[in-house]
Amino acid sequence: MADSAPATLARGLMRRAMSATLATALADPPWPYASLVEVATRVDGTPLMLISRLAQHTQNLLRDPRVSLLFDGTGPGSGRLAGPRVTVLGRAEASTDPAERQRYLARHPGAARYADFGDFAFYRVAVERAHLVGGFGRIHWVDASDLLLPVAAAAFLADDSDVVEHMNRDHADAIALFAERLLGLSAGSWQISGCDPEGCDLTSEGLCARLDFPTPVADRGELRAALAGLARAARGSARSP
Repeated sequence: MADSAPATLARGLMRRAMSATLATALADPPWPYASLVEVATRVDGTPLMLISRLAQHTQNLLRDPRVSLLFDGTGPGSGRLAGPRVTVLGRAEASTDPAERQRYLARHPGAARYADFGDFAFYRVAVERAHLVGGFGRIHWVDASDLLLPVAAAAFLADDSDVVEHMNRDHADAIALFAERLLGLSAGSWQISGCDPEGCDLTSEGLCARLDFPTPVADRGELRAALAGLARAARGSARSP
């Protein structure tokens, strides 16, 4: 990412993650409890989950809503402790917001099979702060006010389903070039799963990639211009020898 500020780096790690380690508090006996959950983010960066009341972590957070989510961006191989990761601290809250449901299911379409089961519910994590380890010697506490985008800045994309649907339906060729030419990824069934003022998330068969805009966008017109500009850049790259 061009901007290496701690909050921007932390937010990027969250946006790229398909899953995270969820830490809750076990009551009997009192003990830290870690588990794996699939995640998405709201337009402002707030983490989203879809979890079952039958799961131990859900039973834990219904009693004590304080949670942590570890987003691991270190990648495979040796030397992982030199890679970036961020632990987000907050309180889990049940969500019935249709836009949050849409953001999650666009990222994890397979979850639509069970999202309406009686024991499942969507949750957001009301962030209080985050602890970023960007590598050796790059350690920062980040306040929620810095980690999350201002509501006013993200309001124009509170529901981005029309943008996502339009891009995936009418511009699949451009999305493929975004992934392959701009991000250097292997060919696949890449689609946009969500947009925000700083960029778009691309997913394909359980993988996620981040396409950052050159500069943040503030309205739908700037969003369209940014996507069009990236498409021109990708097509120009495709024609280069």
